[in-house]
Amino acid sequence: MTSTSPAAKADKLRDSAQDGLEKRPSLIADLGTRETYDEDGFKSPAVPVDATPEDGPQSDYIAPFAVTRSVMKPLIDEVKTKLQQRKFLSNDVVDAETDYFFDQLGLDAWFFHEQSADDLAKFILSLATAKMMSKMTGDKINVTLNDKKGGRSVYLVPSEPGKRNSSAARLEYEIEKAYLGEGYRYRSPEDEERHFQRMQCYRTEGSISEQDKTRLRIYILEEPVYPENAVTDPTFIVKDEADLARVADVSFLRVATKRTRVILIEMLSGAATFRAGGTVIRGFHYPDSDEFRLMVCYRQGTTHSFLSGLADLYHSYDMHATRKYVEQFSHGYIVYSVYLDVKGRKPESLLRLFEDLKNDASFLYCLPRTSLSPMVKTEDPISQQEHVYAYCAWKFVYHFLSRYASEYAELSRSFRRGNATDVEQMEAVTALGKLKLKLAKDSFTEQRLRDAVLAQPTLVRMLYKDFEALHSLTQSSLSASHRDRASHEAYLETPSRKDILAAIAKHVDNELDYDIFKMFLTFNQHIVRTNFYKREKAALSFRLDPDFLDTADYPLTPYAVFFVVGSEFRGFHVRFKDVARGGIRVVQSRSLAAFQANLPALFDEVYNLAATQQRKNKDIPEGGSKGVILLSIDHQDKAEVAFQKYVDSLLDLLLPGPELVDYLGREEILFLGPDEGTAEFMNWASAHARERGASFWKAFTTGKARKLGGIPHDLYGMTTKSIHTYVLGCLNKMNLKEEEVTKFQTGGPDGDLGSNEVLVSKDKTIGVVDGGGVLYDPKGIDRAELTRLAKARKMTRYFDRSKLSKEGFYVDVEHADLTLDSEVSTANLPKELVAQCPSGVAVRNGFHLSQYAQAVLFVPCGGRPRAVDLGNVGELLPNGVARFRIIVEGANLFFTQEARLQLEEAGVVLYKDASANKGGVTSSSLEVFAALALTDSEFSDCFCVLDDAKVPPFYEAYVADVLKIIERNAQSEFECLWREHERTQRPRCTLSDELSYKINELNDSISESSLWSQDAIKHNVMLAACPQSLLDLLGLRTILERVPESYTKAMFSAYLASQFIYKQGLNAPDFAFFEFIQPYLKPVEPSALEPKK
Repeated sequence: MTSTSPAAKADKLRDSAQDGLEKRPSLIADLGTRETYDEDGFKSPAVPVDATPEDGPQSDYIAPFAVTRSVMKPLIDEVKTKLQQRKFLSNDVVDAETDYFFDQLGLDAWFFHEQSADDLAKFILSLATAKMMSKMTGDKINVTLNDKKGGRSVYLVPSEPGKRNSSAARLEYEIEKAYLGEGYRYRSPEDEERHFQRMQCYRTEGSISEQDKTRLRIYILEEPVYPENAVTDPTFIVKDEADLARVADVSFLRVATKRTRVILIEMLSGAATFRAGGTVIRGFHYPDSDEFRLMVCYRQGTTHSFLSGLADLYHSYDMHATRKYVEQFSHGYIVYSVYLDVKGRKPESLLRLFEDLKNDASFLYCLPRTSLSPMVKTEDPISQQEHVYAYCAWKFVYHFLSRYASEYAELSRSFRRGNATDVEQMEAVTALGKLKLKLAKDSFTEQRLRDAVLAQPTLVRMLYKDFEALHSLTQSSLSASHRDRASHEAYLETPSRKDILAAIAKHVDNELDYDIFKMFLTFNQHIVRTNFYKREKAALSFRLDPDFLDTADYPLTPYAVFFVVGSEFRGFHVRFKDVARGGIRVVQSRSLAAFQANLPALFDEVYNLAATQQRKNKDIPEGGSKGVILLSIDHQDKAEVAFQKYVDSLLDLLLPGPELVDYLGREEILFLGPDEGTAEFMNWASAHARERGASFWKAFTTGKARKLGGIPHDLYGMTTKSIHTYVLGCLNKMNLKEEEVTKFQTGGPDGDLGSNEVLVSKDKTIGVVDGGGVLYDPKGIDRAELTRLAKARKMTRYFDRSKLSKEGFYVDVEHADLTLDSEVSTANLPKELVAQCPSGVAVRNGFHLSQYAQAVLFVPCGGRPRAVDLGNVGELLPNGVARFRIIVEGANLFFTQEARLQLEEAGVVLYKDASANKGGVTSSSLEVFAALALTDSEFSDCFCVLDDAKVPPFYEAYVADVLKIIERNAQSEFECLWREHERTQRPRCTLSDELSYKINELNDSISESSLWSQDAIKHNVMLAACPQSLLDLLGLRTILERVPESYTKAMFSAYLASQFIYKQGLNAPDFAFFEFIQPYLKPVEPSALEPKK
């Protein structure tokens, strides 16, 4: 990014830098100069005539001059004069302290080159004052300096390597927050002025006095000055010197040698290619040098606390930095160069040391500072890799450690054995489940688990060695044959591994701690792939065998579970079939309380969403999946960064390289779609998969922009198509006219479902709740104004309130105190509502349960899961009378199953999410189908809309076919459920689940049968299932040749199973299927398999 200073200030700084660094310090003008140029024509800083114009010791930066007494004398004299003029010190002290500063302190030449005489006088005065205070008090010399002026800040503190909470450590915490844009906590836009500055840090070779051997650290921070043609696009690839000159600070370029510039070009190019975050790490040890140069490059804002974390890292190796630099580049990248003192170390040990440092720097980027970081700095420290492993295992244990399972199962069975009704049983079992969850989470808080881990470094090391033996290729115990599952199982049975359990029992003194560390072993053995040992990674990812899940908690075992941990988030991905699809959502928390509520339910949320998706996907080839990313409380502004790291880390496991131990042994593909907070990221994910070399990149994500071959759900209202089909079906069956029906809606005109629900409907909407607030009018919200917002995708806060009736009002979540807000007090807001909900947030969060949420029709198009559950569903049933006659669920999991049962028992016609909102997944599935069937050139020509004014005819026809298929499936399922309810009088939400299970069960049976091998039925079914436009373009024969057979076979089974159940119902006799398939047994003419001419 460009400098944050005003343009005039930047121009002045740029001009000053371009004039030549020889103007600072003044001694250069006094001595005379000669200009030098390097081999590439870059003008070097002026060099004194009596100094040699050669590179520094490691040829990284061009040395300004030799720090000799003769060269420095003019500057020394000027500094002494400045100090004498201040009259704080006697002339004798001025001479002594100045001579000591220049002759004995041992500062780098670049320090003197960058400082004016005034600056140096301040340093010496600060040091002399500290010495006098020490002499007077008898205390240790404590020298500090904090000097800020303009865009430059200078700090002077004692250097105490490895000391916890030292002055330098505390200062680096502040520097990374205030100047490097990497503080742990989110900073507001007002703080941006001090972000993204360059840093130089020097450690003195000499001590601060002959008596006190403490060294000093000097930190210099200044705003970068970029050229006028600076590039700010983070996707810009630096390929050569000319490109580097467009992104680097002007002053830096003048002193960087050819060697440094070449290294930076390679590192910046690599970091921009990754795009998802992650590091490019390089290390250099030059012959006859006592320094090792560690360089780390990554995109700004993709980690935190890296400066202080890096210091902790090399201190753990008993090393210190002699100097370090941080360079900021205008297109959004940062490079650390740290020079580590390796004096006295054996040459044969350096190679291993450097490799360990580079590996640990990669881990540091992924998890720079955690609640377990103190374990790296204790008297019995663990390594950085052990720390990162322990952190990931700790989070795994928190989400999956389950107790009371046997008690819960027995109580649950006893409830079901009674004579209670279905609703009463559901209520009892649900209440029991909540009690179990509360007991578990109260017992296993993250803090309680963390304390157990902090107390047991020995167990952490032991359990890490077990993890390493299983998943690191560098371990001698891990041969190539060890990678198969049989040898994996054999290793788990070795005596040494069984001894670990005995060691755990020996080290802990209670049952809970034993269970905690036993779960570490469970984590180790159920990982089938991990990127843990991949050098360049953005986050830590683990592909888990889901057999560890307790069936008492998760009755339906998923096909696969992915666990991803990053510096800003943690997340899961769950799928119930090998070929599965579902959206990825980002969960943000507006407050600490919201985060604490979201955290324990994270895996349950993704599991339930994936299970719902599995039921919803009964019409399509893919099973159900879902991904959820929970942002850490201090990183609520990092949704895009977290999503990119999450996706990149999944790709690490989908595209396993030689660094990964692979116990899975087969190819895996995930199909990702948009969900809450990720719709804008699908383009990036598809392009990134292509950059990573994924053959499946065209089908990897759906909901992409049309220019990338996507079918945007919001543009065409794909999900709304199925939801509104159910709405119209209910209105038709109940003889109601849409124009006369009142409706309440959650999810506003700014969202996909909310906006399209407004655009397709003709009802009398009386209330809309969205992220910004509540819009209410019992007379009916002005349809034209609501439509305007929906077309513009704007929140209800932009509604023209002059169009509200006298009884209408709007409440914004920004209204902190409704009793004092003048805007609200004149907005007809009922006093009783204010009394119940004193803030705008409270009104928004509870309005769907209030007396004002009352209409014929309720269509939730947004909202958090479990918004209506057993505890609050009674608010919708005052005196047993429902506030809504019809509910069609657009939002996933808005209602819990027990809440649905209560509502249906009260007479509400309710269609749940798994049935009503499946239009989006159908669209996504058919989008993937087209991507698999078309060649790259066909895809580009026929399926990518590069110009909105010139939409390819095939694309238009295909989208029309998709909408027809969505409507057909929705109508078929609606009619089936209506008939089944009329026949059995059982709740529709229960029938919906049974319908899904029945279709999926039949689907599996068909997949395992020989029907696919019979050409006649295969061809007839596929001709019916495929979009007609694709058949016309390619012909069925070509489609079957191109699309993977596993996919077409799944499509075949899904179509047959769903159409049979929709037609015949839940109680169809066995022979009915035989009759159903008779029309499909007729041979197909060969011409019918060819494209339409």
